[in-house]
Amino acid sequence: MRTVLVTGGAGFIGSALVRHLVGQPGLRVVNVDKLTYAGNPESVAPVADSDAYVFEQVDICDAGEVARLFEQYRPAGVYHLAAESHVDRSIDGPAAFVQTNVVGTFTLLDAARRHWAGLAEAEREAFRFLHVSTDEVYGTLGESDLFTEETPYAPNSPYSASKAGSDHLARAWFHTFGLPVVTTNCSNNYGPYQYPEKLIPVAILKALAGQPIPVYGTGQNVRDWLYVQDHVEALQTAFERGTPGEVYNVGGHNEKTNLDVVRGICDILDELHPEGAPHAGLIEFVTDRPGHDWRYAIDAGKIERQLGWTPSETFETGLRKTVEWYLENGGWCDRVRDGGRMERFGQVEAAR
Repeated sequence: MRTVLVTGGAGFIGSALVRHLVGQPGLRVVNVDKLTYAGNPESVAPVADSDAYVFEQVDICDAGEVARLFEQYRPAGVYHLAAESHVDRSIDGPAAFVQTNVVGTFTLLDAARRHWAGLAEAEREAFRFLHVSTDEVYGTLGESDLFTEETPYAPNSPYSASKAGSDHLARAWFHTFGLPVVTTNCSNNYGPYQYPEKLIPVAILKALAGQPIPVYGTGQNVRDWLYVQDHVEALQTAFERGTPGEVYNVGGHNEKTNLDVVRGICDILDELHPEGAPHAGLIEFVTDRPGHDWRYAIDAGKIERQLGWTPSETFETGLRKTVEWYLENGGWCDRVRDGGRMERFGQVEAAR
């Protein structure tokens, strides 16, 4: 049985990956998660009783514990997703982002290198370290161009800067030490189990509560939306078939303005939860995020041409599935928020 480590496997994308991998023939999944506010064991509850699943509550910045994981489980590879990921929080508290995203990635890469160097030749050839990153490292786009794997880095937030730093470390560990690293940079994810601080779950839950739905600025900022199940299938594809040293951009081919996303949510809620309709009447424009990038859009042609991956969901089908899931899982939302409110972070005045 092959073993893989999945870091951040109790978070949004990580838990989707864990649920996707557990139960596949001949595979054991070790979920490594610190369990910060955004990580929750309930997100992996559907597979937690499997004999092919192990949970380890470990901070990836703890070099001793990370070394123990490699020694104990002898993994055939690593899916590295553990990260602080919320842009607004990075404005209020950038130190945690540098610590987890940069120092934690270094700690994990160095432990992986030492483990990999001690493997037999065939195991060394098969080993992969998949470093999962974001399109935000590329900065902002104009009206018509797309991010490619050759787009120069130009991060504009503490979050994206910390992820850019981790990308450069991953690249260096391949070129300097030969560690077989594959990197993916994805567009905005959405779907079930997303912690309610990001745009889509916030809009859904605010609308259901009859509260104002905040939209930053004019709502015209554009994102390329990627359904989380499509993303985790791309991650497994890159892990199993990607070429070490290569970067693959992963996008959903779904460019939408933030305002269009929120209006789409309101339209679905008007149909499925007519109490409070029309929900679009709750939309409230609020002060924009400092340094808010205007547009992200991914050219995912490389991963399609070279590895054969394409997304299955349109934005319309994925958004409907997402709204339906939140309607059916209000209890999960209440528990992961621990009764807290969906407060706003990232206002410059508060960060000073």
